[in-house]
Amino acid sequence: MGLFDFFTQDIAIDLGTANTLIIHKDKVVVDEPSIIALDRATGKVLAIGREAMQMHEKTHDNIKTIRPLKEGVIADFHAAEMMIRGMIKMIDTGRKLFPPSLRMVICIPSAITEVEKRAVRDSAEHANAKEVYMIHEPIAAAIGIGIDIEQPIGNMIVDIGGGTTDIAVIALSGIVCDQSIRIAGDTFNRDILDYMRRQHNLLIGERSAERVKIEVGSALTELDDGPDDYEIRGRDLMTGIPKTIKISYSEVAFALDKSISKLEEAVLKALELSPPELSADIYEQGIYLTGGGAMLRGLDKRLSLKTKLPIHVADDPLRAVVRGTGATLRILTITERY
Repeated sequence: MGLFDFFTQDIAIDLGTANTLIIHKDKVVVDEPSIIALDRATGKVLAIGREAMQMHEKTHDNIKTIRPLKEGVIADFHAAEMMIRGMIKMIDTGRKLFPPSLRMVICIPSAITEVEKRAVRDSAEHANAKEVYMIHEPIAAAIGIGIDIEQPIGNMIVDIGGGTTDIAVIALSGIVCDQSIRIAGDTFNRDILDYMRRQHNLLIGERSAERVKIEVGSALTELDDGPDDYEIRGRDLMTGIPKTIKISYSEVAFALDKSISKLEEAVLKALELSPPELSADIYEQGIYLTGGGAMLRGLDKRLSLKTKLPIHVADDPLRAVVRGTGATLRILTITERY
């Protein structure tokens, strides 16, 4: 181990709209919601990640919670920088005296602009990164689920994150054609929130909507093995009094229908843009779903009915992107060493 290795720590970051994951020494060491709580008066960081999420929508005037990323890109530069810094501190590097300089691999949405890319790089550099490398999310997801991206074979990845859904056809280590739409986990939460207000006159918060999505979220109104009805609490818009109602997965499927239709359209558009030889490969290989949205019940079946293609859901879709980013980091280290 050289002196450079001792003073440099390699980390891979999946900087997501909903969750941020960090890999250090081939292990996922941080898996936290992408949120930060600040003191309004002093600007001091009060909490990061899970702790800040517990405060979200429950704060008084002196505390504000910020989600620094919107739709896959940094919306609040200062908050993003403090959040990255705080999450890096959660990693136990084993050295307290000299904080190591960092080499980071960060994944970014495929349709990111140069300005947005610059914001990610600057945030990382301000958080003590000496070297910053970037990788597109669909490529990281493909590596993370074990696809050999160097082959001249077309693979289609649909990465449904918190802010964006990245759809890409990958061959020979690059993206041949892609579609990026701003319909993802956060959109599903908003759909549920709106549905509860319209249909049940019940006002619920973002966190409650997310719980509904996780517990009884579905893309199909009829499932073979559907979850039980879920009890949700909120405020009655007519009386102003808190109340509880039960919601079924069929209702949630109805609430999400429009957004999932748009997602289907984007997948069809990406298939339309694929070169014919790669289309032949996709017909054989099928489509791979990654990201948190891939866990939505019945989504694979619905996409399969729409595209007439086999749909594969990754084993651990939430961590596919960060695992691929970690693998890229390993390749980077090996190539630099030899």
